[in-house]
Amino acid sequence: MTDNIKADEIVVEYAQPEHAKYAEHICDLIYESALQRGTGIARRSPEYISNKITGGKAVVALHGDRLVGFSYIECWGHGDYVATSGLIVDPEYRHLGLAARIKGKTFELARLRFPFAKIFSITTSLPVMKLNSRFGYKPVTFSELTDDEEFWRGCEGCVNYDILKRNNRRMCLCTGMLYDPKQPLPHNTASTPYIMMMKNKLKKLLHLKK
Repeated sequence: MTDNIKADEIVVEYAQPEHAKYAEHICDLIYESALQRGTGIARRSPEYISNKITGGKAVVALHGDRLVGFSYIECWGHGDYVATSGLIVDPEYRHLGLAARIKGKTFELARLRFPFAKIFSITTSLPVMKLNSRFGYKPVTFSELTDDEEFWRGCEGCVNYDILKRNNRRMCLCTGMLYDPKQPLPHNTASTPYIMMMKNKLKKLLHLKK
């Protein structure tokens, strides 16, 4: 289908309250993507997604009246940290550079709403790691992320939660990445995301051997 679609036909914008009608569809896209990749993901309810949209904490990608992409932000630790989450692109609209546009708009939203906060992401996805590196994130240990209990409780819906719990929340199969507005941009190379991916695979291999 992407052969007949031009990237400039798709609008990426801050979500408005009227976009809450897409909440259930967004949940389905996130879940289906996790199944296809075989990765863990914390389940989110339509109500949760709807609250992010109406609260001005989300970005949507629209092709006409069809939602084809989404992401949201969440504030933790009394505003000291902001997480970017739920980045999804409709399978029929991939390979159009849409993920990078959504990520950029979400990063812009986080910096606009919380200019002094550290922005973080935890992911097993190599494409997401590559995008994060492009925006100045660097890989960090989980101890450098928020210690807000509410955030970590959100991981309980992930199939890999037992790994996180067993390691006393020090590590999991996800890679933690952090953007600190007070620090100079790191000099990431093109190989950085691949190194992070290999570390994730090694952690998974060691876990399976236990």
